[in-house]
Amino acid sequence: LGIGLVPFSPLGRGLLGGAGSGPGALPQHDLRRIMPRFEEANLRRNLGLLGALRALADDLGATPAQLALGWLLHRGPNVVPIPGTSDPGRLEENAAAAALTLDAATLARIEAAVPASAVAGRRYPAALEALVDR
Repeated sequence: LGIGLVPFSPLGRGLLGGAGSGPGALPQHDLRRIMPRFEEANLRRNLGLLGALRALADDLGATPAQLALGWLLHRGPNVVPIPGTSDPGRLEENAAAAALTLDAATLARIEAAVPASAVAGRRYPAALEALVDR
């Protein structure tokens, strides 16, 4: 349809870059502590998905974050992810995702490693989700 899309939080609120690598790993006042995807049981399941993505990334000489951004960049010219970071090293890592060439087979492997239906937990707690314009 030619509609532009800017994916919000394309790295899963830092999870694909290594933030929240285990229950209790986030700072005490971190907002992600109230996010359902970072609740202990959901986080454990999501870290399992991250492990599958990490194995694939290792095979390709990339990071999980780069694969996620590369997957988005291969969705078409109207999809423009803008990952946030305050770390210059992560900025360079994220920018390098633009140089990835992912063929159809690799895109399919990414989707098989992390099917959307397997991600555990809602994006927001119910009170915040009610504020999201649908």
